[in-house]
Amino acid sequence: MSFLTAEWRRLAFANYSIDPEILKPFVPFKTELDLYKGTCFVSLVGFMFRNVKLLGMKIPGHINFEEVNLRFYVRFKENGLWKRGVVFIKEIVPKHAISFVANTVYNEVYETRKMNHIWEENNGELRTAYRWKNKQQWFSFEIISEKGARPITQNSQDEFITEHYWGYNKTSKNKTTEYEVTHPKWDVYDVKNYTIETDFAKEYGEEFRFLNAATPASVMLAEGSPITIESKKTIR
Repeated sequence: MSFLTAEWRRLAFANYSIDPEILKPFVPFKTELDLYKGTCFVSLVGFMFRNVKLLGMKIPGHINFEEVNLRFYVRFKENGLWKRGVVFIKEIVPKHAISFVANTVYNEVYETRKMNHIWEENNGELRTAYRWKNKQQWFSFEIISEKGARPITQNSQDEFITEHYWGYNKTSKNKTTEYEVTHPKWDVYDVKNYTIETDFAKEYGEEFRFLNAATPASVMLAEGSPITIESKKTIR
């Protein structure tokens, strides 16, 4: 049985190129940075968790909620084959129990905050926005997109960003937590406009202050799908 089943829906991505040296202290044991055409990326991601079940059971009050995270991309070679995955700098959710389970079981870096979202359809456009509170300040990530989704383009940057099916967490200098995430290939919406209002240094650390003035290399909105998160294992 999968540890968690759910749907991830309306995933908003802002993808920034970043100096690999900034990320090296965060890279888990035995993994290495995964590049797209020689470029290293970090992504701000907002989306909805829906229909969440933990070990097959729905937990009242924890079925539908927002998440916003900052993540980057790594790969791990096992038995001669590369596994492509993500590492999270921080994940923000509005539910304390979710943070407790993720931090305790999967060695994630979750924080619990007040959050909300906006999903609207106006004049044939979709408005997708995720908001989270840092002390007394509200941050947000909003996308205006076309209404209809299309298949993702093969070998595109969008495909690279979304086609990472493993999670890796730095447990210690010589230990990494690994888990598999399963989902089909996602369709994407063409983005017409976006707004990002956040202080990356305040939220994620001084290493990421440069993102306050940076322009994303790309912004995308994926429809999402049902997903599973499988049980963890330890890499030593």
